[in-house]
Order: sequence, then C-alpha cells, then structure tokens
Amino acid sequence: MAATLVEKILARAAGRDAVSPGDIVTIGVDLAMAHDSSGPRRWQARLEALGARLWDPDRVVIVSDHYVPAVDAESAAILKQTRAFARDYGVKHFYDMKGICHVILPENGHVIPGMVIAGGDSHTTNAGAFGAYAAGFGATDMTAIAATGETWTTVPDTIRVEITGTLSDGVTAKDVMLALCRDLGMGNHFKAVEYDGEAVRAMDMEARMVLANMAAELGAETGLIAPDDVTLAHIRAHGGTVGDDAPDRWRSDGDAVFARTFKLDGAALAPQAAAPHSPANSADVGDHDGARIDQAYIGACVGAKLSDLRMAAAVLKGRKIAPGVRLLVAPASARVTAAAAKDGTLETLIEAGAVMLPSGCGACAGLGAGLLAAGEVCISSTNRNFKGRMGHKDASVYLGSPYTVAASAIEGRVADPRPFLTGRRAAA
Repeated sequence: MAATLVEKILARAAGRDAVSPGDIVTIGVDLAMAHDSSGPRRWQARLEALGARLWDPDRVVIVSDHYVPAVDAESAAILKQTRAFARDYGVKHFYDMKGICHVILPENGHVIPGMVIAGGDSHTTNAGAFGAYAAGFGATDMTAIAATGETWTTVPDTIRVEITGTLSDGVTAKDVMLALCRDLGMGNHFKAVEYDGEAVRAMDMEARMVLANMAAELGAETGLIAPDDVTLAHIRAHGGTVGDDAPDRWRSDGDAVFARTFKLDGAALAPQAAAPHSPANSADVGDHDGARIDQAYIGACVGAKLSDLRMAAAVLKGRKIAPGVRLLVAPASARVTAAAAKDGTLETLIEAGAVMLPSGCGACAGLGAGLLAAGEVCISSTNRNFKGRMGHKDASVYLGSPYTVAASAIEGRVADPRPFLTGRRAAA
C-alpha cells in the first residue's frame, strides 16, 4: 500500500502496518521537548498531583531559552524552577542558556529520520527538516506525554510543495516561506506539508529547517523533508547515530496520494517581505520599498543560525547602519556565537553598528531586550509579526530574510538586498 512519509512514520509509531488520513491513532513518542516557558512550570504541579514521574528522562529534552537571562524576579523564579525540575526529575538533556530549543535539538544530534517528536512549542516542526514527524502540543497534552510517552493524533493529509529551479542570489528559504504563506495561506489545519523539488534538495540543513519551521505559519500540523545524504552528514557531524538506509525507508512512495501538490518556481522568486501584521501579507520586497524602520532584528530559531548571520554580514561588510536605526543581533545558540566570532562574522556585524544580544527567543517572543514601543517599526528575520508579538500592540513588524533585514538597516527603510550583494548601492 503506497504511503506518504507522514503515514509511514505514524504507522510505525502506532505499531500498525499502515494508516490512512483521518485515522485516529495512539502513537509512541520518541522524544519530548519543552522550554522554560512551556515545560516544568506547566508540568510539575500536574505530575505531582498525579504522583507521576517522567516516563523516560533520557528521552526528554528541556531547554531554557525564553526567559534567559532573567530580566526580572518572575523570570528568575521560572528559571529556578526549570533548573530544579531538570535536576530532581533526572533530565540529563538539559540545555541551560545554550540557545533556542529548535536549534539545540539538531545541534546535539537529537533528531533522527522517522522519529515522532512532541514539543511544547508550535515551531517544534523545525525538526521535520530531518524527516521526522515533529509537532507542537499544548501544556496539558505535553504533561501527559512526559508522563506516559504516548499521545493520540489524527493522521493528516499531506500537501506536497515542490520548489523548482535554482534560487537566485539574495533569495533564501525564508523568502520561499513568505511566498508560501501568501500563496498557500495560513489555514492549512490538519495537514502536513512535505517539501521537495530541485531547490529543496540543493539546500543545506539550516535552510531546510526554515521550511519545516514555518510550516507552523502555514497552519499545518507539521512540515517535513525526506532525508538524503545531506541529512545523514549533518546528523553524524553533530553526534547523532543514523543508518544509511534512512533515505530509502523514510520517504513518500512514488504513487503515494497527496491532498494537493503545489509548485513554486524558485528561479523566478524575488526577495520577499511580509507587511504587518501577518506573514501572509507577503510580496516582493520592492512592493514595500521605502517603508521606514526604527529597528532591524536578526534573531530567532528561524533567522539567527550561523548561515543567517553570515548572510547579514555579506550585506553589511564595509558599511554602516543608517543613523537613527538600531540593529540588534541575537544568535540562535552559544555554538553559533562561538563560530561567528571565530570566522569574523561577529566583527563585521559589530563594525557595521550591530548590538549583540544573548542567545534566546528574546524579542521574537516579546520577552527581554529589543521590544518595540508604540508607533515603532521593525524589520525582523523572525517567523511571526502579529500585533503585539514584539512589544507594544501599536508597533509594526515587517518580516524578511537576514539579507533583507541587513539591507534595510543600512537604508533605514525596507530595502532589496540584491544591490548590496553585487556591490551596487541601492537607489535612493
């Protein structure tokens, strides 16, 4: 029986030979993940009331990334509880102030093709770039998963997204996703999105993670990409163990049935920007050209990995940000910070006028440094720009790739990055 990748993973997790879209199944969870906002402070009282412990502490990952470093007494108390929980419940995989959870998982080899990963965050879908079924769950469901190692789900239909051609210079996976938010919309509930095509196969893992991550913005249950040699090399380089048979085992059959196939011509795609207050408000960056900004922010799981910082540095090298504009950079992890310091990327950013912030979710989640005041305008490499997301409800946030954010910081307005990458200054 032909099956999609999602159907294969869920059939294995349910102990069944096959499943079909619409089936309600109980599945075993291979890895449970939570951060300081979604984990211990939500789980502990429920677990204590039930007299329960973690079903398998070695398969639970906890990351402190939302309230780090503490900026007030409440944040400090949340972090204290998180640290105590990890110690008292025997969580060996506790990453305290090491970076954003969605980056920490692949950095440490935790994600393997064919896994079911349940996370207390909507962007848990990020791990789907490795051919895993990775989905976000609410606090009550996550407590049950942490205690039992099981959950239930409805097998979703799969939308196949084929990205053809070769992306042009200055066009990134982030631009692909902003275009898809516009063209596919954000209402793809109870669907999985599987990405394929020439452009996807040409991407490195950090770019593929952007596609899987922002499946959450499409409204999908998960987003995933079949593993290949690029996937296996990344897992092994980061301490994970994976068999050579994974690319053959974990892929959709050639005659699998998809709910829909959507094609996007990557070669024709220009850099995108999403206007306030939705990722679906996307258009070619030139359509927003001239919109003034007060702040440019390079951060978040989707926009501050090493490749993202290097994109920004390619635009900013030898240039300065515009007067009256602040450029804030929050690397996605401590490892990213160290690597960017070693190769000179951080020096380029700082010389251009960037202010470095701690690794963590920070302003992306409306926490810590970098929040916006009423009336201020920001362009950000993050994944969401809803009202109040990065501070005051009357602030406005544009979304763009790190290239576009950096170019906009130089111009003081939303700007096309391509002239900066070819050595030509954007027209005034």
